[in-house]
Amino acid sequence: MSEKPSYLGLLNAVSVAETDAGCYLEQWANVTPSDEVRAVIRTVALRETEHGLAFAKRIDELGFTVQPRTDPKNAEKMAIASSTALSDKEKFEALGLGKPPKPGAPDVFDNFFENKDLDPVTGGLLGRYVAEERDSGRKFAACYAILCADADKAAAKSNGHKGKGKAKGKKK
Repeated sequence: MSEKPSYLGLLNAVSVAETDAGCYLEQWANVTPSDEVRAVIRTVALRETEHGLAFAKRIDELGFTVQPRTDPKNAEKMAIASSTALSDKEKFEALGLGKPPKPGAPDVFDNFFENKDLDPVTGGLLGRYVAEERDSGRKFAACYAILCADADKAAAKSNGHKGKGKAKGKKK
């Protein structure tokens, strides 16, 4: 048996979380009425699933096995993602997706490379993972922004029909 790498816990956590995310995102892709949202969600779901498998493979290559961890919120995430009663915008909000990081906020991935024991293969895997996660975040943010703009347009249109039919303007 190989010596246990100091970063094995990180690899395990990523594998489990990404596998779970791939499952609930796939459920979402299966129920969204929007082809555009489905395309984004399915792309990210495939990435998440592949990340889970790639990290499980790396753990295996190191001579270990993934240790399952139960996310207490996984059932809730699955229920949100598979819901046909929630809009896609509501799902983004309930799952905490689609909002870009606040300027100056620490990057969640910054500490991934602090471990000086990383071997080159694991370092390369983590680098690809981080780059794809950031890209997925951008894809989610763009999709969510479109959903918000559509909701704002629908609300403005709805408010225009509730009043006297004319928007108030400045008097000349």
